[in-house]
Amino acid sequence: QVQVSESGGGLVQSGDSLRLSCAASGRTFNLYAVGWFRQGPGKDREFLGAINWSGTDTRYADSVQGRCTISRDKAETAVYLQMNSLQPADTAVYYCAARPMSIQTTPSLYNIWGQGTQVTVSS
Repeated sequence: QVQVSESGGGLVQSGDSLRLSCAASGRTFNLYAVGWFRQGPGKDREFLGAINWSGTDTRYADSVQGRCTISRDKAETAVYLQMNSLQPADTAVYYCAARPMSIQTTPSLYNIWGQGTQVTVSS
């Protein structure tokens, strides 16, 4: 059974960069795609980007294209979200989620979720 857990959130200043980690457990994690989402106060959960099971394909939302990079380590134990030029509008709870094989952008198509990590960007 694959499980994921986020870490790396915190309070940062406008313009800073942050790398979030999605640590995984489970022998078949290398067969799962991982997506990153965020949910700000009073907002719907928003797709940021995802990486497929082999790490050969990534997809990003237009809203963060050019500011985000998703990667997975070769040991297949974690997936990372690097975010640059953070702004107060990026303040949200950030989640990683896993699903078998291929990338999807719709949250309901991911069946394994972490508990989330809070990112707060001050101006």
